Amino acid sequence: MNRRFFYFTLLSLSISACSSVSKKHASGGFEYAEKQESKPFVVPKNLDDAKEHKKFMVNNKINHNGPVGKNMDIRAPSLVLPLAASSRVVVESEDAIIWFDKVIEDESLLTFIEQSVKDEIMSADVDYKKVQSQEKPTNSNVKVSAYESDWFNKQIESGWLFTEIESITSLRFRYELMTKPHGRSVSLKVSLIDFMKTDKEGGSKTIGSIDKHRAEIAMLNGVVAQVDYNYRLLQQENRLLRADQKLVTLGKNKQSDPAYIVEMSLDNLWDNMPIFFEKYGFDINDLNESKKIYYVDFTKPESSLWESIWGDEAPVIEIEEAEYQFSLKKMGDKNEQTVITIHNAKGKPLSLEVIQRIFPVIKVGLSF
Repeated sequence: MNRRFFYFTLLSLSISACSSVSKKHASGGFEYAEKQESKPFVVPKNLDDAKEHKKFMVNNKINHNGPVGKNMDIRAPSLVLPLAASSRVVVESEDAIIWFDKVIEDESLLTFIEQSVKDEIMSADVDYKKVQSQEKPTNSNVKVSAYESDWFNKQIESGWLFTEIESITSLRFRYELMTKPHGRSVSLKVSLIDFMKTDKEGGSKTIGSIDKHRAEIAMLNGVVAQVDYNYRLLQQENRLLRADQKLVTLGKNKQSDPAYIVEMSLDNLWDNMPIFFEKYGFDINDLNESKKIYYVDFTKPESSLWESIWGDEAPVIEIEEAEYQFSLKKMGDKNEQTVITIHNAKGKPLSLEVIQRIFPVIKVGLSF
């Protein structure tokens, strides 16, 4: 099911078409709507009044002009669905509005949400234009932008062999975005600005308040779903970039000794080093967590017949079977880079020739 079809499915729930069975109203008898309220119970003067439990009393402060019986709209209320990451709703607001908080640090939140709005509109083959916003920010530092869509058209057909158009519903929306001064929060408000419906009874530009609200919520939820989709797409692209990235390179430590530079934070790499040791023939004898040093014994792993058959055999690191020290240090001010220096049992760094020779195996192992 594509997103365009999904959106119009939601929209069709909010704008009812010609149908033999109304989805808006209940079916059955409505005699209760004709009943008159009973008169208060009168207690004779020579008797005590009955006790009244006011906790269960219904007051008279209600909308007496509201729909009753067949005119009552029984559809469940439309809700804004905060499905995208770091999205939140305004509980007190009756408008179709949602807030997004910054998730991706190297991406402009406003630009990202604007692009999602455009993607949602264009997914239905509808054009849009940038307009002057009707929102009036109380803070002069607040950025406001707005877009208006062209007509979204939905037609209902009937018939089997020969179809005919029963009705055409057309809607236009305004999308208003407001960015807080710090740029880490953006609100999106969707408003229905134009409506037309044409059926066998004629044309109308009037839409009920409930149907209007449901159409706005359906469109807003469509944009939220697009934001979520774009987030997931960006995360996938980032994962692919990391997969192609060289996570381990040759370099030097602060003392200019040959070392490996790993694109991983010091704490994360420290926690994952035992996985590397176990796979490549190192046994941990001791460790110094405060100085981030592992003391290990190296024994060339023996490959089994089954490992060679199934391709599970790990490459061998061509160094002498001896004791070594793996020292991990943070790379300057970069939190996501760590320097690994390998020392022998006497604390002397391995030579550049050894570091280069075992690098093809080390870079695979430390990429995890």
